[in-house]
Amino acid sequence: MSATPIQYRICPARPEAHVFALRCRIAQPDRLGQRVSMPAWIPGSYTLRHFARHVIGIRAESGGQPVNIRKVDSNTWQCDPCDGPLTLDYEVYARDLSVRTAHLDTRHAYLNGTSVFLLVHGKEDHACEVDIRPPAEGGTGWRVATTLPRAGAEPWGFGAYRAADYDELVDHPVEMGDFTVAGFEAGGIPHDIVLSGRHRTDLARLCQDLQKICTTHIDLFGELPAIDRYLFLVQVVGDGYGGLEHRSSTSLLCSRKDLPLAGEKQINEDYRSFLGLCSHEYFHLWNVKRIKPAAFLPYDLLHENHTRQLWAFEGITAYYDDLALVRSGLISGKDYLELLGQTVTRVLRNPGRFRQSVADSSFDAWTRFYQQDESAPNTIVSYYAKGSLLALSLDLTLRQATHQRHSLDDLMRRLWQDYGRPGRGLA
Repeated sequence: MSATPIQYRICPARPEAHVFALRCRIAQPDRLGQRVSMPAWIPGSYTLRHFARHVIGIRAESGGQPVNIRKVDSNTWQCDPCDGPLTLDYEVYARDLSVRTAHLDTRHAYLNGTSVFLLVHGKEDHACEVDIRPPAEGGTGWRVATTLPRAGAEPWGFGAYRAADYDELVDHPVEMGDFTVAGFEAGGIPHDIVLSGRHRTDLARLCQDLQKICTTHIDLFGELPAIDRYLFLVQVVGDGYGGLEHRSSTSLLCSRKDLPLAGEKQINEDYRSFLGLCSHEYFHLWNVKRIKPAAFLPYDLLHENHTRQLWAFEGITAYYDDLALVRSGLISGKDYLELLGQTVTRVLRNPGRFRQSVADSSFDAWTRFYQQDESAPNTIVSYYAKGSLLALSLDLTLRQATHQRHSLDDLMRRLWQDYGRPGRGLA
């Protein structure tokens, strides 16, 4: 008999108070007492965030009767045994307008699954069903943008969605609101750009430029992963910048000045930076989302997942993000060398490069790179920046040693074929 899916329901219940209301129903709870947790971190952002701190109370019941539930550590609750299905009702406070957590107000709702969905111990591999509901009041014109597979919901609609397991559930961020959508095709599948927030973007140009970048990366690997669509989820704000990769989408935060306006002919520095960010996150579709460290198979979302390889997964990606801009014809060779020079300068000005290797920087990301203090420039090195220069060095070495017959491109294709496609982790 197949395992019964874990059922979730989420509603932006009190947008003015930044509160989501959630329900989790477990048809066959652990007969010794079910444990549930909120993740402690989100893949792609390597620091403990303890999302349980945003849970505003949690109640359990079975068959209409209360079930005792108590917290047993920072992220975990223990329920008493019960005879039938177990239902958990809880609320989550969401007021972090970033790509890593969740945000809700009267204008929109954005969420990462790690910030809102309980992890059910012992049932991480069960299928998940999600009922995404609109706010009870307001929400005029709101739609839903996510790459979660639909299970009854209309395109861009509220309703039923599904995931094969918890890992997939939390790897599809969700945007709700009255957003702007523009699209293009690359690699034979639709790509949509969802812009949330006030903006005056030249959508045709943005689509044209992103299509070139996506096509450049697809051509490098020879194919897309097995996805049927891709989403760029963009939060447009007055001042902000950031990105986070997911298995068939990316969450982006940018300033209004980062987006192209109608009539602008040249790519200015702000727009160039945004295109580089989009390029970076799209390259992650292969590198780190599929070609990944063995330590991430599977992710342990309750504890730190240490690896000494982040410099390769983030550094190589950082090398290719700007390289794709010149390869796709969006910037000149001179512009690319300027960007490369900025990276070299940033690394050389950092005395920490003498104190910490990129492997150690990768391992200590949890406690040092993501938690920097005033001594950081003297004691640590960025596995992004120095990692990208190591990728450049490796590329040039391969080209020189093989008289231009092979390059880092060939290595990335081999890693995709041998590790990414079959889902094998790199030790």
